[in-house]
Amino acid sequence: MRTMKAELVQKIQKTLEKLGVAAGNVSLDVPGNNTHGDYATGVALAVAKQAGMPPRATAEKIVAELGTIKGVEKIEIAGPGFINFFLSTQALVEAVAGARTNEWGRGNFLKDKTILCEYTDPNPFKAFHIGHLMSNTIGESLARLCESQGATVVRANYQGDLGVHVACAIWGIKKLGIHPESADEFGAAYAAGATAYKEDETAKTQIDALNKKLYDRSDAELNELYDSGRKASLDAFEAIYAILGTKFNRYYFESETAPVGKEIVLAHPEIFPESDGARVFKGEDYGLHTRVFLNKQGLPTYEAKELGLEKMKQDEYPHSEKFIIVTANEITEYFKVLKKAMEQVLPSVAAKLLHVPHGMMKLQSGKMSSRTGSVITGESLLGELKDAALERAKESRAENHELLAQQIAVAAIKFQVLKGGTSKDIIFDRERSLSLEGDSGPYLQYAHARCTSLLEKGKSVGITPVIDAFGVMPDFVRHLVHFPEVVERAASEYEPHHVATFLIELASQFNAWYAQEKIMDTPDTAHKLALVDAVRQTLQNGLWVLGISAPEKM
Repeated sequence: MRTMKAELVQKIQKTLEKLGVAAGNVSLDVPGNNTHGDYATGVALAVAKQAGMPPRATAEKIVAELGTIKGVEKIEIAGPGFINFFLSTQALVEAVAGARTNEWGRGNFLKDKTILCEYTDPNPFKAFHIGHLMSNTIGESLARLCESQGATVVRANYQGDLGVHVACAIWGIKKLGIHPESADEFGAAYAAGATAYKEDETAKTQIDALNKKLYDRSDAELNELYDSGRKASLDAFEAIYAILGTKFNRYYFESETAPVGKEIVLAHPEIFPESDGARVFKGEDYGLHTRVFLNKQGLPTYEAKELGLEKMKQDEYPHSEKFIIVTANEITEYFKVLKKAMEQVLPSVAAKLLHVPHGMMKLQSGKMSSRTGSVITGESLLGELKDAALERAKESRAENHELLAQQIAVAAIKFQVLKGGTSKDIIFDRERSLSLEGDSGPYLQYAHARCTSLLEKGKSVGITPVIDAFGVMPDFVRHLVHFPEVVERAASEYEPHHVATFLIELASQFNAWYAQEKIMDTPDTAHKLALVDAVRQTLQNGLWVLGISAPEKM
């Protein structure tokens, strides 16, 4: 279904073609003030020189040629030649009707496309830290945005179950004499091993030897410890995914990508020449930096494993349109080298690769380090926020206070992550994230619950919400109209913050209206409840896109 914005852009382009002007990209914006219309364009200023007329005269010519447009009540020319479009009441009525459906906000520009989205990527035997929460939050929202536009999405999770970090963790487990079952406990074991690896030469030798045994599975006792630890670690991650609302379709592990990547490297000695006993890719030849793909022991590094991963993705999902990878921006330079190497050996795969880097999440104490153990785990942050939300949840009308507190905690984290651009660092503010006022996930959840409560009251007295074509249309209706195009923009730009910003503004406008209006027991209660229902459904659909639940009672 085409949005009103898309329809207007197409009509303007055709009009410019009739006037003999190269259309190009027509910019159509939403004015900050409704008095300037529902849409506005400065295209007349951009093409005036081509048209051979002053901008305002060009605007007048464009408007005259446009004529009557369905859904547009009037078109005005402002200032030096801006063209403002005002939607008709009938268009608003139709928008409210559409907004009361589950399909509201869905589009089709990715219809029949398959997109593989890889995100979260925590390593077994290490802690699931708040950086993984960021990757999961952004990746899940991107997956849902693509689905909202008709794509079939494969959710993938790539995890390092082999490597020095695993050897460090197992060394730490043996040293501490523990049997970890939670991400926190695995994090402590890894921190002990990683610190020893860096500071104790004897320990480093032991860990390197242990790492080689893990690769060739030559030690039965070590294999048993590895297998049980790997399962316990992955089970701990699954518990977190369930809380976050993510279900992956495919799990990739370094233990399976490593041999594939090693084979690719060895098959292309001209791309990965030998250097001091290792195999490297000379990134300097492309203005980048050199990276090792096979180390001196002949073992594949992260880089080679990544080659193997992308090869496996292509083999399993050959018709995928795109391979999205969500990671922290601190490895952006690494990805540039990886992609350049991939262009030499897997060009068709490299063309599909889209790296979406995200900023870092920091707390008041600053940056984390899993090596030293100064990590804020995802479990601990979720638990802390849930505890803080539980008292409020106990005072709500919700039947399950524990579940509501958990939903609020997840919303608090996810919205803080998504409300800014994906590339930005954030300093997580616990108090602000849980606030029921301002730009927070719980604020949106509460607005949704308020709408649901109003509709329940109407139902209890037998009132069916019905939109009145002659009823008053508050300002928030004109904002609500733009939801489908906002979702489409967020999906096309891979930027969920557009939806987050839209929802906050909608909730703010609705709450202001609610504070001033009497909803129940008025002649137009049925009309007002229809507007409330449109807001409720828009909030629900928008929160779904962000990966946030929409409780009905708070």
